[in-house]
Amino acid sequence: MKLAQLLSRLGTETAFEVLVRARALEAQGKRILHLEIGEPDFPTPAHIREAACRALAEGYTHYTPAAGLPEAREAIARYVSRTRGIPVDPSEVVVTPGGKPVMAFTVLALVDPGDEVVYPDPGFPIYESLVRWVGAVPKPVRLREERAFRPDPEELAAQVGPRTKLVILNSPHNPCGSVLSREDLEVVAEACLRHGTWVLSDEIYSRILYDAEHHSIASLPGMQERTVILDGFSKTYAMTGWRLGYGVMPRPVAEAVTRLAVNVYSCPAAFAQVAGISALEGPQDGVEAMVAEFRRRRDRVVAGLNAIPGVRCVLPQGAFYAFPNVSELDPEGRAFADYLLEEAGVAVLAGTAFGRAGRGYLRVSYATSLPNLEEALRRIEAAVRTFRAAR
Repeated sequence: MKLAQLLSRLGTETAFEVLVRARALEAQGKRILHLEIGEPDFPTPAHIREAACRALAEGYTHYTPAAGLPEAREAIARYVSRTRGIPVDPSEVVVTPGGKPVMAFTVLALVDPGDEVVYPDPGFPIYESLVRWVGAVPKPVRLREERAFRPDPEELAAQVGPRTKLVILNSPHNPCGSVLSREDLEVVAEACLRHGTWVLSDEIYSRILYDAEHHSIASLPGMQERTVILDGFSKTYAMTGWRLGYGVMPRPVAEAVTRLAVNVYSCPAAFAQVAGISALEGPQDGVEAMVAEFRRRRDRVVAGLNAIPGVRCVLPQGAFYAFPNVSELDPEGRAFADYLLEEAGVAVLAGTAFGRAGRGYLRVSYATSLPNLEEALRRIEAAVRTFRAAR
């Protein structure tokens, strides 16, 4: 079968591939500890589920406007205005089925073949995938362990030039858990304003913070007019399966993104949008409890990894991932990741799933219970010994 040539430039997200392999091993009767998938293991808070049930009973089962229900866009505008300290009009909000459409549609709406796009490496793999897919020029900015995986703002700004159409930022960061400071963003903003460059600011983990404050580049002078904010409900409210996200952007971009939405998926689910309103405007104690538990898990996982000879791990400031360095064991990281899955029953991701700068690292999701994490640490420690002996 001959598929479209354009597909040859489209990448994937390795987490789902590893999940399939892990499920196949479970089908053989093996117990696998899942540290590969970026999904909170908490239930969606009860008041959100109840709002969805009411919405279904009240008939929210039909098409909505492509950009989302007016009341959902209004609620999101209020929330973003409050949390980012910027004025947001509902006409600048597009509700989407998950966050990835905001990534894809922003690139499609703003980037032409031959344009340059700057993005973090390691970084969420779909950034580079989309850039290559549209025929743009990828310009990765390396994140280094010695900077706790925060990009060097001067180095990032130096990558921005006359041909740079878009800069992609992600803070808190997947896979490294780093957080950009306001000072970091000011340097990047100055370069973007100087060259007329757009920013896609992926803020999906903005509420999952431990030792830092969240800052959005859209809140800096002159930058709201050049920024698309990506956020959503999956991580903050444990709503991954609900497929509900949103973008906040200047109105002309919102109109273009809405046109793309009409062509691709028509509209997001009505009842899920009603649930999203309840998430934003209802009790937030579930979010606070979840983040407190993630902090406990982070502290235990990082301490446990650093206690294993041949492994070292920076303490992440946000999200729910650790990014340990295993280069002493495996310069690439992929062989050890495979060994952990197949021999130790621990599913993790090789750092190279997030870019070339991920060589020698693993991504470990601690979005699972403390007992599971304790067992995973024991298995990893044992696997380090046997992997070394086998090499």
